[in-house]
Amino acid sequence: MDSLFAKADAIQPLSKKKKAKADRKQPDTRKNLNKPGPSSDRTLASVTQNTSLPRSLRPSSLPPKNVPKHAHIKDLKLRTQLNRQAAQAARAKTLLQDAELLLTEEAGWIEAENEMEKTWRVGQDEIVRGAGQEAAKGRQEWRLDGGPYRSRYSRNGRHLAIVGSTGHVATFDWQTGTIHAELQLQETCRDITFLQDQSFFAVAQKKYVFIYDRNGVELHRLKSHIEPTRLEFLPYHWLLASVGNSGYLKYQDTSTGAIIAEHRTKAGACRTMTQNRHNAVIHLGHQNGVVSLWTPNLPHPAVQLLAHLGPVVGLSVDPSTGGRYMASSGADGTVKIWDCRNWKGAVREWTTRGGGAELEWSAKGALAVATGGSVNVYTKPSIQAPFTAKVAPPLYLTHATPHRPLTSVRFCPFHDILTVGHNAGLSSLLVPGSGEPNFDSNEADPFEDKKRRQEREVKGLLDKIQPDMIALDPDVVGSLAPPTKLTTAVNDKHDIPFARLPRLERLRVEGKADETELDADDGADDDGGKKASREEREKRKMRGKGKSLKRYLRKQRKNVIDPTAVAIRAKLEKQREERRVAKAIEKGEMEPKKPSALDRFKRS
Repeated sequence: MDSLFAKADAIQPLSKKKKAKADRKQPDTRKNLNKPGPSSDRTLASVTQNTSLPRSLRPSSLPPKNVPKHAHIKDLKLRTQLNRQAAQAARAKTLLQDAELLLTEEAGWIEAENEMEKTWRVGQDEIVRGAGQEAAKGRQEWRLDGGPYRSRYSRNGRHLAIVGSTGHVATFDWQTGTIHAELQLQETCRDITFLQDQSFFAVAQKKYVFIYDRNGVELHRLKSHIEPTRLEFLPYHWLLASVGNSGYLKYQDTSTGAIIAEHRTKAGACRTMTQNRHNAVIHLGHQNGVVSLWTPNLPHPAVQLLAHLGPVVGLSVDPSTGGRYMASSGADGTVKIWDCRNWKGAVREWTTRGGGAELEWSAKGALAVATGGSVNVYTKPSIQAPFTAKVAPPLYLTHATPHRPLTSVRFCPFHDILTVGHNAGLSSLLVPGSGEPNFDSNEADPFEDKKRRQEREVKGLLDKIQPDMIALDPDVVGSLAPPTKLTTAVNDKHDIPFARLPRLERLRVEGKADETELDADDGADDDGGKKASREEREKRKMRGKGKSLKRYLRKQRKNVIDPTAVAIRAKLEKQREERRVAKAIEKGEMEPKKPSALDRFKRS
């Protein structure tokens, strides 16, 4: 088709068309036009002259303004790399602002016309009548035997996986009603989760964790996960995390099959787990009321706080604020909102009826609390505003569910749907304004086909993040370390932080080093170069520090004056004094010293 347009000269101006016709009389030019190739494609040439990439996408375009310069770094290669990264980050920020213009969909909330009307009085039947035909399909009731049930949505919100406590497992497309797999395992099942997509799912069964494919065929039996109770999958790290009755938190890489980390929580059986999607930190709720935060690269909890007086029943992290707020519920009947930036106390706290509650945050910041026989939904900003009184925030929606107990609540991604698992099956409720209306097709595409899913899976494997990069503050990755306050630089020879020096060097600087052990090690060899026997080395090793010879050597070393050590001690003392004076000036105990013209003659 392009060659036909090129021969017809449909895009070229009239002046060029006449010239082209005159040139076409030549036999050589006519032969070149008949040959296929990039030089004969005049359509491409004409379009290229009149089109151009945006300035932010051009490789040779100038970087945006206000880009930080790393002029203080002496290494030219490192400085160039950091400048390039800063320019790319600035361009990405500019493109993100431009892309927001294309997000035309907005989340619609229920608004009361006057003060006498309340949104929580609106029932599900009235919401279904007022919603559109496509949105009304989300209101469904699944009556199933084998409950209570737990559910989990895929990342694109298209597929749903359910599991009953008696062994009934099913995965299906809830929009079209297409069932992918249905199993009757005939043993206790506690949790279920999808892996990278709807092609694989993991089930926490009575003794081990089992992985099945889309058709329900058993692929793997993970024997290292013993008696699991809860499962979580980290999509950007390809890690399957599980915690069980044994009290061990285990991370397994689903791309290689290797166990990445295994942490002993030392808090007994754990039945509450969630993940922070912003930084991939695992939150655990224990039976003693403690909430702990774990990462694969730390053998101990990164954060540990006493949240409730009884066992922790529910945990959830708000994805709309970048993981800043966490909600927790205990068996004592209280729900607390925590600020993950300081952990200095609960931002808000209130009491619920019916004991422990299941919690879940939506993509737009709506908090669902399922307790007793009802499901209550609260919205921002009331649940995140500090409030001292133990009063429940204003209620947005409520729905009574007679089938107790309520075991799980899940919001559907990119839809205003809340799925509640209970003893008689599952109930999906319409919660207007809870879902994210705009989706990123590169992250999760509800309309992807088989080829697009395969390409996204390959890209996810190539972009897999290492587990060592999981931290409470994800912005620390790639940042520069702050300059240390205490250094040991003397005569500009070396500048090593005092805290990073070896222990013996630190003791030497402080004048507390005992170098007799080094002398003994140096003399461990005989005159002939042969090492002493094992008994002699053990005998030298057993010598105590309270011997008279060692006391005499320590006294002798006190009289030795090392100029380098003395200079380092003086510098450290000067830095400590400067820090003390700065703190005193900051508190107002001292007045800052006024500069004088004679200060230039002082010796540093």
